[in-house]
Amino acid sequence: MKIALIGYGKMGKAIEQIAIQQGHEIVLKIGSSNLSELNSGNIEKADVAIEFSKPEVAFENVVFCLNNDTPVVCGTTGWIEKLPEAEKLCIVKNGSFLYASNFSIGVNIFFEINKRLAKLMSDRKEYDVEIEETHHIHKKDAPSGTAISLAREIIEEGKKKKWVKVQSNSAEDLFIKSIRTGEVPGTHVVTYSSENDAIEIKHTAHNRMGFAAGAVASAQFIKNKTGIFTMKDVLGL
Repeated sequence: MKIALIGYGKMGKAIEQIAIQQGHEIVLKIGSSNLSELNSGNIEKADVAIEFSKPEVAFENVVFCLNNDTPVVCGTTGWIEKLPEAEKLCIVKNGSFLYASNFSIGVNIFFEINKRLAKLMSDRKEYDVEIEETHHIHKKDAPSGTAISLAREIIEEGKKKKWVKVQSNSAEDLFIKSIRTGEVPGTHVVTYSSENDAIEIKHTAHNRMGFAAGAVASAQFIKNKTGIFTMKDVLGL
């Protein structure tokens, strides 16, 4: 498989490492120093593009790929408000697009556990719930896309009405506490607390390689397919 990497930071380099180990070819690497090389002539060399850039340019990059008939996997977070627009374009172009807030197999299983727990706790008024996420100091967005995905699953079960990033006194608000420190790849904790006890589920990433492996697996999955996909499709969840 021939892969275009759009975004060549730490995640891009980790994806490159995994892809080469699996026998794939990186035909294009776009970083901040060679943005002009992201053009139609170069992108057509790739079977699939993997986009891990910055929130302010992710949507533009996804649109570029779809307009050039290149299947695209996107893991950049912080631009979720434009996701429906990207999905609409994918349908119009009969393209292939997969977005995930987190490509880790473990995190996607964690999402399923979170949904099940949220369902069990939805009517337990004696328990309150909050989310804490910790990432490295270089992460641009807060809360993380993964934390927002966890929050949305809890909100869907009716436990809360909306998520907030500043703690409030409203029982309808789901507080997401964001911590930025060191080089932490990513830790997410969901805690339900009552006067008598607490229930906590937690996922800790030890490095970026799990995310990278999931991104490469997603690229393999959408190659030669059309449609809008998620990690659930890739993992058969």
